[in-house]
Amino acid sequence: MQWDLAAQPHVVQNVAELVLQGYEIALRWVVSPAAWSQFAMLVVAYLLANFIARRLRTPLSRLLNPAEDSTSVLAQARRFLLLFLPLLSPVIAYALAGIGEQVIRSAFGTGTVIAFGKRLFLFLAARALVRDIVSDPFLKLLGRYVLLPAMALYVFGILDLITDRLNATMVSLGNISFSVMALIRGVIAGAILFWLGRWSNDQSAAYINKQEEMRPATRQLAAKAAELLIFGLAFILLMNIMGVPLTSLAVLGGAIGVGLGFGLQKIASNYISGVILLLKGQATVGDYVALDNGEAGTIVKTTARAMILETFDGRWIVVPNEDFITTRVINYSDQGSANRLEVAFSVSYDTDINLVPDIIVEAVSKHPGILQSPEPPDVELRGFGDSGIDFGVEFWVNGIDDGKNKYASDVLFLIWNALKEHKIEIPYPHRVVELRNAPSAE
Repeated sequence: MQWDLAAQPHVVQNVAELVLQGYEIALRWVVSPAAWSQFAMLVVAYLLANFIARRLRTPLSRLLNPAEDSTSVLAQARRFLLLFLPLLSPVIAYALAGIGEQVIRSAFGTGTVIAFGKRLFLFLAARALVRDIVSDPFLKLLGRYVLLPAMALYVFGILDLITDRLNATMVSLGNISFSVMALIRGVIAGAILFWLGRWSNDQSAAYINKQEEMRPATRQLAAKAAELLIFGLAFILLMNIMGVPLTSLAVLGGAIGVGLGFGLQKIASNYISGVILLLKGQATVGDYVALDNGEAGTIVKTTARAMILETFDGRWIVVPNEDFITTRVINYSDQGSANRLEVAFSVSYDTDINLVPDIIVEAVSKHPGILQSPEPPDVELRGFGDSGIDFGVEFWVNGIDDGKNKYASDVLFLIWNALKEHKIEIPYPHRVVELRNAPSAE
């Protein structure tokens, strides 16, 4: 079969050559007893593999399936192995085809067809892996659009040809040169490495957060250090896989240094401040803090760049870490330390003020949230006002007076009820209005 393709593009000529080679191979297979023997061997291997897999699947499932409430390492390993049962049939078929290949080669001196069948069984195993085993959306997408096309090219024996062509095509970026194949390999490897990095980071963070004997700030610092280590190693591995020497990144490192010097000082400062905060433990998740600019809230999340505060009304405020270092910050919580609060009240001038302290201290001490240590409630005379005598009661509590803990409101209720019970009047403003030059009544 001959065609004159001299006037056609080079790509068309290459494709036509491959088609012609495939046609000639298929023609030889059709008329060759050795080829028919190999086809028969592949069919027998496939049918026998399905039969064996069906007979083995049930006992293997019973053997590998642990108790539902078992959480041991061995139980988790058994559940993991149980996932790979769909690979049983193509793997057995591949093994049987390998045995048959030895027999065919010893009898006919060739095994081209059965070698093709072995590659086909590997493709079926890859398809079962992507379809039935992999559950992560990213890995499934990677398998569907990268692994399966590559396996299809491998089945037809043209994967090496395409790989060589891609390796020969070079791309230059500044002083760095790499092949198209290296770029493709880098994209695939980078996706896998950073997926593994994300998974490893989640696992390490979960393990570190379970270490309750460590301080919360130390746990956060360890989690951040593990994250930097994991993704740093992933980046170095990616550069090695792509064949890019790390010395070629010197120019990039210099550019980053210049950027830090001109435009990234704040970002670098916030990252360094975040590390200092984690090391010193001055503010961490759960603390209620008030900043110098009047903003206040509970720290609900810490990042490498900023702290996130949640206010009483549910708003989130992102505060750069640098503000916690360079400005004054009041930490009311400090992981559960006691705080002193104060409530003001007044009594009438007709009151015997010597009785007031004992009455109020007894009433306030009944509140379950009021502490007797470091000091019990204390009533102080503050002054003589226009309408009454001013007092203040100071008391200690664990926490702060917020929407959840209404200490001030509860104490005012107790004061009101105690004063009413002892017939002590709570004054209200009195005003005397004098009218000058008012007309006299006749």
